Amino acid sequence: MRAHPLDVRSARHAALGDPVRLAIVDELSVSDRSPVELRRLTGTESNLLAHHLDVLEDVGLIIRKRSSGDGRRRYVQLERDALRELVPGSRLARQPVLFVCTQNSARSQLAAALWTVLAERPADSAGTHPAARVHHGAVQAGRRAGLDLDHASPRSLDDITIGDRLVVTVCDRAHEELDAGPAWLHWSIADPIQTASPAAFDRTVRELRRRITALIDVA
Repeated sequence: MRAHPLDVRSARHAALGDPVRLAIVDELSVSDRSPVELRRLTGTESNLLAHHLDVLEDVGLIIRKRSSGDGRRRYVQLERDALRELVPGSRLARQPVLFVCTQNSARSQLAAALWTVLAERPADSAGTHPAARVHHGAVQAGRRAGLDLDHASPRSLDDITIGDRLVVTVCDRAHEELDAGPAWLHWSIADPIQTASPAAFDRTVRELRRRITALIDVA
Protein backbone atom coordinates (compact mmCIF):
# COMPACT_ATOMS: atom_id res chain seq x y z
CA MET A 1 0.00 0.00 0.00
CA ARG A 2 1.37 3.38 -0.97
CA ALA A 3 2.16 5.83 1.79
CA HIS A 4 -0.04 8.87 2.18
CA PRO A 5 1.55 11.97 0.56
CA LEU A 6 1.50 13.77 3.92
CA ASP A 7 3.38 10.88 5.50
CA VAL A 8 5.96 10.98 2.72
CA ARG A 9 6.45 14.73 3.13
CA SER A 10 6.68 14.36 6.89
CA ALA A 11 9.33 11.65 6.56
CA ARG A 12 11.37 13.83 4.23
CA HIS A 13 11.16 16.78 6.58
CA ALA A 14 12.25 14.53 9.43
CA ALA A 15 15.18 13.24 7.39
CA LEU A 16 16.29 16.81 6.73
CA GLY A 17 16.04 17.68 10.43
CA ASP A 18 19.59 16.44 10.93
CA PRO A 19 22.29 19.08 10.19
CA VAL A 20 24.57 16.60 8.41
CA ARG A 21 21.79 15.30 6.16
CA LEU A 22 20.72 18.86 5.40
CA ALA A 23 24.33 19.70 4.46
CA ILE A 24 24.44 16.66 2.17
CA VAL A 25 21.26 17.75 0.37
CA ASP A 26 22.57 21.31 0.01
CA GLU A 27 25.77 19.99 -1.57
CA LEU A 28 23.90 17.62 -3.88
CA SER A 29 21.66 20.45 -5.04
CA VAL A 30 24.55 21.74 -7.16
CA SER A 31 26.81 18.71 -7.70
CA ASP A 32 26.72 14.92 -7.72
CA ARG A 33 29.25 13.63 -5.18
CA SER A 34 30.90 10.33 -4.37
CA PRO A 35 30.59 9.08 -0.77
CA VAL A 36 34.29 9.84 -0.29
CA GLU A 37 33.76 13.43 -1.38
CA LEU A 38 30.73 13.80 0.89
CA ARG A 39 32.70 12.42 3.81
CA ARG A 40 35.42 15.03 3.28
CA LEU A 41 32.98 17.88 2.74
CA THR A 42 30.89 17.11 5.81
CA GLY A 43 33.69 15.87 8.07
CA THR A 44 31.71 12.69 8.77
CA GLU A 45 33.13 9.22 9.41
CA SER A 46 32.38 6.55 6.83
CA ASN A 47 29.96 4.48 8.92
CA LEU A 48 27.98 7.54 10.04
CA LEU A 49 27.86 8.92 6.49
CA ALA A 50 26.53 5.56 5.27
CA HIS A 51 23.75 5.81 7.85
CA HIS A 52 22.81 9.33 6.73
CA LEU A 53 22.75 8.27 3.08
CA ASP A 54 20.56 5.29 3.95
CA VAL A 55 18.08 7.60 5.69
CA LEU A 56 17.97 9.98 2.72
CA GLU A 57 17.60 7.12 0.26
CA ASP A 58 14.82 5.49 2.31
CA VAL A 59 12.67 8.62 2.01
CA GLY A 60 13.44 9.02 -1.69
CA LEU A 61 15.61 12.13 -1.52
CA ILE A 62 18.70 10.61 -3.13
CA ILE A 63 19.75 7.81 -5.43
CA ARG A 64 23.11 6.07 -5.69
CA LYS A 65 24.42 5.10 -9.12
CA ARG A 66 27.46 3.35 -10.54
CA SER A 67 30.09 5.48 -12.27
CA SER A 68 30.21 5.11 -16.05
CA GLY A 69 33.97 5.71 -15.79
CA ASP A 70 35.23 3.47 -12.99
CA GLY A 71 32.52 0.90 -12.25
CA ARG A 72 33.86 0.40 -8.73
CA ARG A 73 32.85 3.94 -7.80
CA ARG A 74 29.42 5.32 -6.93
CA TYR A 75 27.88 8.76 -7.14
CA VAL A 76 25.06 10.16 -5.04
CA GLN A 77 22.42 12.26 -6.82
CA LEU A 78 19.65 14.41 -5.41
CA GLU A 79 16.10 13.46 -6.41
CA ARG A 80 14.92 17.00 -7.08
CA ASP A 81 11.30 16.08 -7.78
CA ALA A 82 11.12 14.41 -4.38
CA LEU A 83 11.69 17.75 -2.67
CA ARG A 84 8.30 18.97 -3.93
CA GLU A 85 7.31 21.74 -1.53
CA LEU A 86 10.55 21.54 0.42
CA VAL A 87 13.04 24.32 -0.14
CA PRO A 88 15.99 23.12 -2.23
CA GLY A 89 19.61 23.84 -1.37
CA SER A 90 22.05 26.53 -2.32
CA ARG A 91 21.95 28.46 -5.58
CA LEU A 92 24.89 29.97 -7.40
CA ALA A 93 25.01 33.37 -9.04
CA ARG A 94 24.96 33.58 -12.80
CA GLN A 95 28.62 33.75 -13.77
CA PRO A 96 31.08 32.67 -16.46
CA VAL A 97 31.37 28.87 -16.52
CA LEU A 98 33.71 26.30 -18.02
CA PHE A 99 32.13 22.91 -18.74
CA VAL A 100 34.49 19.93 -19.01
CA CYS A 101 34.09 16.40 -20.34
CA THR A 102 36.49 13.91 -21.90
CA GLN A 103 36.20 14.54 -25.64
CA ASN A 104 34.48 17.95 -25.58
CA SER A 105 32.31 16.67 -28.42
CA ALA A 106 28.81 16.54 -26.92
CA ARG A 107 27.88 17.10 -23.26
CA SER A 108 30.21 20.00 -22.45
CA GLN A 109 29.49 21.70 -25.79
CA LEU A 110 25.73 21.49 -25.25
CA ALA A 111 26.08 22.65 -21.63
CA ALA A 112 28.07 25.73 -22.63
CA ALA A 113 25.53 26.65 -25.30
CA LEU A 114 22.63 26.22 -22.87
CA TRP A 115 24.34 28.24 -20.14
CA THR A 116 24.91 31.13 -22.53
CA VAL A 117 21.21 31.20 -23.38
CA LEU A 118 19.69 30.51 -19.96
CA ALA A 119 22.08 32.40 -17.70
CA GLU A 120 22.94 35.09 -20.24
CA ARG A 121 26.57 34.84 -19.15
CA PRO A 122 29.67 33.62 -21.03
CA ALA A 123 30.36 29.89 -21.06
CA ASP A 124 33.14 27.81 -22.54
CA SER A 125 33.91 24.10 -22.80
CA ALA A 126 36.96 21.86 -23.00
CA GLY A 127 38.00 18.22 -22.93
CA THR A 128 40.68 16.22 -21.18
CA HIS A 129 41.19 14.26 -24.42
CA PRO A 130 39.42 16.30 -27.11
CA ALA A 131 37.98 14.63 -30.20
CA ALA A 132 38.65 15.81 -33.72
CA ARG A 133 35.20 17.35 -34.08
CA VAL A 134 31.90 17.92 -32.31
CA HIS A 135 29.67 14.88 -32.73
CA HIS A 136 27.04 15.26 -35.45
CA GLY A 137 24.35 14.07 -33.05
CA ALA A 138 25.17 16.90 -30.64
CA VAL A 139 25.00 19.46 -33.44
CA GLN A 140 21.60 18.13 -34.52
CA ALA A 141 20.27 18.03 -30.95
CA GLY A 142 21.46 21.59 -30.50
CA ARG A 143 19.51 22.68 -33.55
CA ARG A 144 16.36 21.01 -32.23
CA ALA A 145 16.84 22.91 -28.96
CA GLY A 146 17.57 26.23 -30.66
CA LEU A 147 21.34 26.06 -30.00
CA ASP A 148 24.01 26.74 -32.60
CA LEU A 149 26.94 24.30 -32.50
CA ASP A 150 27.66 24.47 -36.23
CA HIS A 151 30.98 26.22 -35.75
CA ALA A 152 31.98 24.69 -32.41
CA SER A 153 35.17 22.65 -32.19
CA PRO A 154 36.69 20.61 -29.36
CA ARG A 155 39.50 22.14 -27.32
CA SER A 156 41.91 20.73 -24.79
CA LEU A 157 41.59 21.72 -21.15
CA ASP A 158 45.36 22.23 -21.18
CA ASP A 159 44.86 25.15 -23.56
CA ILE A 160 42.24 26.88 -21.38
CA THR A 161 42.91 29.50 -18.71
CA ILE A 162 40.36 28.76 -16.02
CA GLY A 163 40.79 31.96 -14.02
CA ASP A 164 37.91 32.69 -11.66
CA ARG A 165 35.32 30.82 -13.70
CA LEU A 166 33.08 28.20 -12.18
CA VAL A 167 34.12 24.77 -13.50
CA VAL A 168 31.57 22.00 -13.96
CA THR A 169 32.59 18.52 -15.10
CA VAL A 170 29.75 16.76 -16.94
CA CYS A 171 31.58 13.47 -17.47
CA ASP A 172 32.51 10.87 -14.84
CA ARG A 173 35.77 9.98 -16.58
CA ALA A 174 36.95 13.58 -16.72
CA HIS A 175 35.94 14.19 -13.11
CA GLU A 176 37.84 11.15 -11.90
CA GLU A 177 40.89 11.87 -14.04
CA LEU A 178 41.17 15.47 -12.85
CA ASP A 179 40.40 14.69 -9.19
CA ALA A 180 39.43 18.32 -8.64
CA GLY A 181 38.62 19.86 -5.28
CA PRO A 182 35.16 20.79 -3.98
CA ALA A 183 35.26 24.21 -5.66
CA TRP A 184 34.55 22.39 -8.93
CA LEU A 185 31.08 20.97 -9.48
CA HIS A 186 30.29 17.62 -11.07
CA TRP A 187 27.19 16.45 -12.93
CA SER A 188 27.16 12.72 -13.61
CA ILE A 189 25.52 12.71 -17.03
CA ALA A 190 25.43 9.68 -19.33
CA ASP A 191 27.36 9.94 -22.58
CA PRO A 192 24.87 10.15 -25.50
CA ILE A 193 27.60 9.08 -27.92
CA GLN A 194 27.44 5.57 -26.45
CA THR A 195 24.21 4.97 -28.36
CA ALA A 196 24.42 8.05 -30.63
CA SER A 197 20.63 8.04 -31.05
CA PRO A 198 18.72 11.32 -31.42
CA ALA A 199 16.73 10.40 -28.31
CA ALA A 200 19.93 10.03 -26.27
CA PHE A 201 21.19 13.45 -27.31
CA ASP A 202 17.78 15.01 -26.62
CA ARG A 203 17.77 13.45 -23.13
CA THR A 204 21.18 14.98 -22.53
CA VAL A 205 19.90 18.41 -23.55
CA ARG A 206 16.89 18.07 -21.23
CA GLU A 207 19.05 16.95 -18.31
CA LEU A 208 21.53 19.77 -18.83
CA ARG A 209 18.70 22.29 -19.11
CA ARG A 210 17.17 20.99 -15.88
CA ARG A 211 20.51 21.17 -14.08
CA ILE A 212 21.32 24.67 -15.29
CA THR A 213 17.85 25.97 -14.57
CA ALA A 214 18.01 24.60 -11.03
CA LEU A 215 21.47 26.05 -10.50
CA ILE A 216 20.67 29.60 -11.54
CA ASP A 217 17.03 29.55 -10.37
CA VAL A 218 15.43 30.76 -13.55
CA ALA A 219 11.85 30.15 -14.59
